[in-house]
Amino acid sequence: MSQELTYEAAYSELQMIAEEIENETVSVDILAERVKRASLLIEFCQQKLRATEAEVNNIIKQMEGNRGEK
Repeated sequence: MSQELTYEAAYSELQMIAEEIENETVSVDILAERVKRASLLIEFCQQKLRATEAEVNNIIKQMEGNRGEK
């Protein structure tokens, strides 16, 4: 997975793959390839969301700690 991939780009690509599959516009010959790519994109998005959640929680804890010191 590219280091330059963003959550928005991954999500957009996932939407495109899902639309191709739903509309049956993806060839049977490349269906497995699309599903594999979708799986990688889903994992990337999940990791990004978990990392963001952890970062936000740390910021909130720091803010709460700073309030307790005043």
